[in-house]
Formats: sequence, C-alpha cells, structure tokens
Amino acid sequence: MRAVAVYEYTGDESHPKAARMVPVCIFDGQQLNDAGVYLAQPEPLALESDVEYQLQRDGKPIGIFDIDTSAREQGGWVGYGKWHPMPKPKATAPEVAKVDADDDAQSDVPILHRKQHADDSSGGSNSGSGSGSTGPAPDPDRPTLHKAGDTSNSGSDSTSGSATDSTDSNAPAPDSDRPTLHRSDDSSSSAGASSDDSSRPKLKKKKKDSDDDAYVADVATASDPSRPHLVPGKFAGYGAAVVPTLFGFPVDMKQNVAVSDATDRPEHLWNYTWANPGDEDKMKAAMEDLARTALGLNPPAAPAKSKSTAARRRTQPVTPLAPAPLLVEQFRVFQLAYDAGATLVLSAHTDGTGTNEKFVTLIAQPDLYGGVDVLVKNVTDAASLDLTPRMRLIDAVDAEADNRGELLFELRGDSQRQFALYRVLRGQATRIFVSSPESIGLVAVDQ
Repeated sequence: MRAVAVYEYTGDESHPKAARMVPVCIFDGQQLNDAGVYLAQPEPLALESDVEYQLQRDGKPIGIFDIDTSAREQGGWVGYGKWHPMPKPKATAPEVAKVDADDDAQSDVPILHRKQHADDSSGGSNSGSGSGSTGPAPDPDRPTLHKAGDTSNSGSDSTSGSATDSTDSNAPAPDSDRPTLHRSDDSSSSAGASSDDSSRPKLKKKKKDSDDDAYVADVATASDPSRPHLVPGKFAGYGAAVVPTLFGFPVDMKQNVAVSDATDRPEHLWNYTWANPGDEDKMKAAMEDLARTALGLNPPAAPAKSKSTAARRRTQPVTPLAPAPLLVEQFRVFQLAYDAGATLVLSAHTDGTGTNEKFVTLIAQPDLYGGVDVLVKNVTDAASLDLTPRMRLIDAVDAEADNRGELLFELRGDSQRQFALYRVLRGQATRIFVSSPESIGLVAVDQ
C-alpha cells in the first residue's frame, strides 16, 4: 500500500499557522484508487489516526506529518495533524581495529595486560583436584572482611564436633570508633549504651479520634498555603486537542507532495541537471514564447515593406515591442526516470478579470533540433474554469513505487477541484489517474 496526498499550509514551513492533508490516490499493488473514498468506513484509510506522511520536494524528504483527526470539508475528506522535522540519522559507532595476536608486538594499538606479581607461581591456580599445590601468597595490603563472632580461625579442632565458646586469640581487637547497630528493645546491648537516645529519630503514629475513623480536616481552615484547592469545573485534559484548520484557498497557501508507505525506500531526486547551463535559459525562453502565443499576447506582425524607394525613405524604423509579461510564472525541469531526458513544465496567467484573465500550462520535451516539442497544452480563462479547470503543478512523485516519476497536477475549477497524475513516456504525456472524475468537467484539458 502506497498513498499519495497533497500537504497544504500557510505560514512558515517548519511552524505552519494552519495545515491540512488532502488525499489523492492509493496504490494497492495493482491499480491506483481514489484515496478520498478508498475504505472510507468511517473515514478513508489514508486519513486514519497515526498515519504518517513524508513530505517531499523534488523527491527529497523535507518533513513528517502525522494524522490526528479527519473531517469532510467542501465535499471532500481532509486530515489534520502535526508537522515534525525529519529525524536525524543515528551516529554509527566507529569500528575498532582488530589486532592479530601474532602482530601484537608490531601494532601501535595499546593493549591492557594483568599485572604480574613476583611471588606468583607458574602453576597458578588451584585445580581443585585435591592435590597439595597452593596458590599465590595473599597480598598483606589487601583488606579482609571478617564476620562478627567468626570462630573459623580458633584453635579448637573443627573435626571433633564439640561446640566451643572460645574466640580466636589472634583476631583483631574491635575498633572503638566503629559504629554499631542495636535494636531499640535489645536488652543485651553493651554497657553504657542508652536505649533512649534523644538524637535518634522516631516514627510515631498519629493519634486519631476513635469515634471518627475517617476524619478529614476542613480545606478552608488548612494552614498550608500551598495546599491545592478543588473547585468545580471541567478538567483541562478532557476532549481532543484543538487542531488548526485551513479552509478555502488562501492567497498565501503553499503545497507539497506527501507520500505514506510502510516500506522505507531510498531517495529518488527528480530535478534535472543540464550538461550546458545555457540550455536551460534557451528552453525557458522557447517555452515562454509558446505560452504567449497560446495566450494571444504576442505583438502583431510588422507591416509588409513597400517596394517603392520613396516609401522606404519615408518609413521610420519600428522599435520591437517588449514581450508581454507572464504573471506568477512557474518553470520546472524534471528527470522522471533514470537516464531519461528533460521534461519541461511551464504555467502562467495574464492580468485581467473574466474572459480576459487567461491561464496556460505546457508540458514539453526538447526535440532533436534544439526546439521544444509540446506534449500537453492547457489554456482556459477565469469564466470557464468549471468547464476547463486550470492545471497547477504540485510536484513529481513516484505513485506506484516503480522508480518512475509522474507529474501531479491540481485541476482547480471555480468552486471545486480534483487531482490528476500524468506519465511522460516515449514522447507522450498520458493521464493515468484523476480523483473524483464526476466533480469537474474535463473537456479539453489535454488539448
């Protein structure tokens, strides 16, 4: 399962003011399904709680978005949640060089060895077989722990079985400064030790009234000023957290492609690198000229020159007009597969209102002669958006996890919208998916 969605937000990318996730499609291993209605019981599978989306730009991960809740907005499902930065890669521990025992003397790596004492015997440890061999002599400076009243070192015979109360005459004398623990009720305490030490802390059980076993002090008369007070009201932890929502299409709204996949896949960048940096400017100028022609912005052709010599003398040289401006121009170049050529996408619109405000989107590829071969041309105006929606490029995305990118467009009408995926292959651009096809008319979208 691999889901594709569009992340829309306002404000800063790392701290959005409001954000939402709009589901687009789900690939189930065989075909692309509309994510807005796929297993929508009671909510779409793509917007279930704790579903994680990876935000991408040109195929590079830029953030994580976790779905918390979902709701229907303007006739479609959207998800709300929290944005998180990409987790930092874990630092790997440096590998320790392995040193062969034969090359120990020639290695520069320091090695720790156990200290050898002069009185250590070569026979070393006692094997436990009952032989009379002994281990190394004990260290006289090493501290020894003795059990209180230990008679193991006494001079009595341990094999006779008779009990003895004598202590070892060689045992060290007790330390007068060593603290000794006594029971409070021990009657056998040493002389001079008081059973009632005034400095000894004591735990006393609080006396309570026998007639009132469940006595509770009045809060109003409590002497502790830091004691919490209970007041009637609603606990702050009740109810779901308020999630900022995004309604409509604000002017400052930004969009990113988002992918949710249970399998971690390597990055696949979609940006194209030109062999000659000047080729990009050349292709962009050619695409802009085609866009102006589609929008009817090219200046009229110059009048034909008169064959009369006198007329040529009276004719003043005509200064060429500056090209008409293209508003909100967006030019992107993609490499949609490994070792594939460049795919050009340009979108812009003109100034004006109604039929005077026109929109154009072109999908093209360079031809063998240094020109531009247009694959898709979409031209519409503000008065015909419900019939022919305008195409707004979101980004390239691998919708089917086959290491081949598709172009994701938003088809925005006057009051509704939908999303479409275009695959560019063998000099053709084919629309392979469109969400909720009954929402907006798709007449002449690919003309």
